[in-house]
Amino acid sequence: MTWESIKNVLTEENIAQLLSHYNSLGPLPGILLTFIEAFIPVLPLFVIVMGNAASYGLGFGFLYSWLGTSLGAICLFLLFRRLSNTAFMQKLTRSPKLRNGMNWIHNHGFGTIFLLSCFPFTPSSLVVVAAALSRVEKMIFLPAIVAGKAVMVFTMAFVGYDIMSFIRQPWKFLIVLVVIVLLWLLGKKFETRMHRA
Repeated sequence: MTWESIKNVLTEENIAQLLSHYNSLGPLPGILLTFIEAFIPVLPLFVIVMGNAASYGLGFGFLYSWLGTSLGAICLFLLFRRLSNTAFMQKLTRSPKLRNGMNWIHNHGFGTIFLLSCFPFTPSSLVVVAAALSRVEKMIFLPAIVAGKAVMVFTMAFVGYDIMSFIRQPWKFLIVLVVIVLLWLLGKKFETRMHRA
């Protein structure tokens, strides 16, 4: 499949029709899909957020995505916090790697959670679960995850809002790809530093 054949299928008319149908369902799909992604991390959050921004506009697309992903992370945190005293979780937290991550998050709190939440390809669910199991205080976790998710979601929504210009000018994808790779490398550097501590 060539870029030209993809461009022929992804016409402005076809995409506008698909987004119009999605938008007609109201805000629920935009919020619900990002909420579910917290529990099923294999769902493509980047694609969902870009679709929300393209369908609902930058403002509402960002708001619905941010609401869903933040609420999903908070619910996942509360669920694992509640389950943290079960025998299975006690056994699971004996893993040296998990224990190391939990200690790092507990000792560095807000900054670690915020920073890891800003990166689009950090395994967010793992950060949330480690924070819940590390016994980091709720009042540290909540603002950190909500603020970090805002940065991440806005970055994704910005791309999704202007998706047609990315189709017309494919070189913009290269710029986004470079930014994503840089964010990924920063995340890996941070992760390596975390493992050394």
